[in-house]
Amino acid sequence: MTSFSDLNLDPKVLKAVTEAGYETPTPIQAGAIPPALQGRDVLGIAQTGTGKTASFTLPMISLLAKGRARARMPRSLVLAPTRELAAQVAENFDIYTKHLKLTKALLIGGVSFKEQDALIDRGVDVLIATPGRLLDHFERGKLLLTGVQIMVVDEADRMLDMGFIPDIERIFSLTPFTRQTLFFSATMAPEIERITNTFLSSPEKIEVARQATTSDTIEQGLVAYTPSRRDRTAKEKREVLRALIKQEGEACTNAIVFCNRKTEVDIVAKSLSKHGFNAAPIHGDLDQSQRMKTLDGFRSGDIRFLCASDVAARGLDIPNVSHVFNFDVPNHAEDYVHRIGRTGRAGRKGKAFMISVPADEKSLTAIESLVKAEIPRIESPYAPEPPKKREKAEKPASVAAENTLQEPPKREKRERRDRGGRSGGNRRQDHTPVMGMGEHMPSFIALSFEERRAASNAGKAASETEASPKEGSEKSETEAA
Repeated sequence: MTSFSDLNLDPKVLKAVTEAGYETPTPIQAGAIPPALQGRDVLGIAQTGTGKTASFTLPMISLLAKGRARARMPRSLVLAPTRELAAQVAENFDIYTKHLKLTKALLIGGVSFKEQDALIDRGVDVLIATPGRLLDHFERGKLLLTGVQIMVVDEADRMLDMGFIPDIERIFSLTPFTRQTLFFSATMAPEIERITNTFLSSPEKIEVARQATTSDTIEQGLVAYTPSRRDRTAKEKREVLRALIKQEGEACTNAIVFCNRKTEVDIVAKSLSKHGFNAAPIHGDLDQSQRMKTLDGFRSGDIRFLCASDVAARGLDIPNVSHVFNFDVPNHAEDYVHRIGRTGRAGRKGKAFMISVPADEKSLTAIESLVKAEIPRIESPYAPEPPKKREKAEKPASVAAENTLQEPPKREKRERRDRGGRSGGNRRQDHTPVMGMGEHMPSFIALSFEERRAASNAGKAASETEASPKEGSEKSETEAA
C-alpha cells in the first residue's frame, strides 16, 4: 500500500502531514500528487469526501517551497465556488505549511477590501479566492495575475451550477499560458469537458470512482410521503423530519438538513428550535461573519442541527457528521450526491434520509437514474391524526322560536320576488297600471314632419321679433352715452 513518504513530497510538508495524523493517501491523492509534482496538468474526477483538497494543496506547497512572491503578483491561485470552501482550503494550507514560510491571502465576500488589499500588497505565495471577489480586485487595479505559476479550479461542476463558467474563462485568459493547471470535479458535465479541452494541456486524468456515485459507507433511505391535504404539505413534512430525528435517537449526534430555498431553511430551523432541537440556519443571504460563527458552532458541537441551502453542500469538511436529512428533493440530481457526501467521510459510517412528496417524482427519477440505483424506501414514522368531524350544535328552543318569528316563510319570500323582483328592493307594491304610450301619448308625437317644421320656424320668427326692440334700445342707449 502506498504511503505519503512514497509520493516525493517536500520533507517539511511530509512532516506536517504526519503531525496531522495522516499516513495513507486516498486513491485520488495517490493518483494526482505524483503528476502534479512533475509539473503536469491534472484532471481529477472523484466523488465528494475523497480528499481532493489535499490532492492539490500538498503538491502546490512542495512546488512553492522555493521562491519568493512579489507585491500584487501571487505565485499560485486557487478558485473555489463558495466562501466556505475557500475558507476550508485556507485552513488546509495553514495545516500543511506550518514548517514553511509561505504566505497566503483569502479573497471572499463579506470581508473588507482594505484588509485584503493590504495582504496582496505585501505579496502572497498562495491566493485563494471566489471568482467574483477575485475579479473585483483585478478590475480595481489591485491585483495582477501574470505571475501565476500554478492554478487550481476546485469543484468545477459546482462552478457550472452557480453560473461562474464565464468568470472562470476570463480568469484563465488573465493568467500565463505556461501555467500548470489542476482541475477537480465530482462530475463531468459536457460544459466542464469543453473547458478542460480548451485550457488544459495533455492532462493526467485520474478518475477514482464512477462519476456521480454515492459512497458505500452511507446508508440511504427515502420516505415517500403523501400529505393529507395539499395546503398542509410543508407543515407535515416538518413533522416527518422531526419524527425521523426522534426515531434515530442518540445515534443522530449531529446532522445537516438540506432545503432547496433560503426561506425554507429559515422556517425549518425555526421549527426545529421551537420543538426543542438545537438548530441554526446557514445560507447565502446571511452575513459572512454569521455564517462562519454558525459553522464554528456546528463543528464544536454547540449546534446539533445545521439547516442549510446548497451553498453548504460543497466544501464542508466536517468529518463527524452522523446524518444528512434532505427535507427537499434536490432540483439538480448531482446535488444529491454532494449533499449526502457530507456524511460517511474518511471511511466513517453515515446515514442519509430524504423526504419526497408526489410532486417530486420527476426529480427523484433523475436522481436514481444518475446514481444508477434505487434509493431504499422506508416507512414514514409520522402518521397524521384523522380530521375531527364537526358536530352541528343544536340551537336552544328560545333562539329557534325567535328566528321563526323574525324570518318570513320561504313561500312568502318567493311571492315577494314574483311581485317586485328581488325582495327588499324599492319596487311598486300596489297594483295600479303603469302609465304608458296609449291614451297619454304626448301631442307632438302625432304631428307630421311638415307640421313640426312649420311649428319650429314659427317659433324662431317669434324669438327674433322679441329680440329686435331690445337690440334697438341697447343701440340708442350706447349713442346717448
